[in-house]
Amino acid sequence: MLSRVALRSAIRQTTALVARGSATDVSGVRDEKNFPRPVRGEPGKVRLGFIPEEWFQFFHSKTGVTGPYMFGLGLTTYLCSKEIYVMEHEHYNGVSLFIMVWFFIKKFGPQISAWLDKEVDKVEANWNQSRVDTIKGLENAIAEEKKAQWRAEGQELLLDAKKENVLLQLEAAYRERLMHAYLEVKRRLDYQLEKAVIERRIAQKNLVNWVVTNVTAAITPDQEKQTLDRCIADLSALAARQ
Repeated sequence: MLSRVALRSAIRQTTALVARGSATDVSGVRDEKNFPRPVRGEPGKVRLGFIPEEWFQFFHSKTGVTGPYMFGLGLTTYLCSKEIYVMEHEHYNGVSLFIMVWFFIKKFGPQISAWLDKEVDKVEANWNQSRVDTIKGLENAIAEEKKAQWRAEGQELLLDAKKENVLLQLEAAYRERLMHAYLEVKRRLDYQLEKAVIERRIAQKNLVNWVVTNVTAAITPDQEKQTLDRCIADLSALAARQ
């Protein structure tokens, strides 16, 4: 039976949580407006050292200001007159102890209260400091993660630059080999041209020598003498004209 009650209570709580929604939005940030952070509660106001103020407010709307006091006095009178509460020696010990405690509270209560408030504030500050440190650590981790992402992007740029450098090196090697092939072909063509020029020069020289040799061999001594005389006559005629 108790297990069924517990199960139903858990279902109701889960349904209520789903109906209210989550305390965080899609980005993971807490919704401070609809789900404010819990604040440390302060003790309520009391009268006579231990009676809550709400009790007096409850009686005030029905009996006025003196109602709570008259109710307490009447209840005490009723308990004592009917001997429901017997005044024996422990009663007087309790009264004396109550007077001592009341005097102690009046005398040292403010100092003790201030000291306890300071201790509570110190504990709360430690808790808040722990939360602030955690948030700061997470923010630093997020900053480091963003810096790591930025560095990773820089590595991608570096890889692109290296790829571009490799492509430039390949292009330079291709152009170097192309120039080497061009120079080799030009050198071979120049060799063939120079070879053809030399062969033509040698052939021309041989032909001239052959013609001169044949012509020289075909001239007789008489023809040579006639030619020499004719040349001398021509020179003499030219000298006379001068």
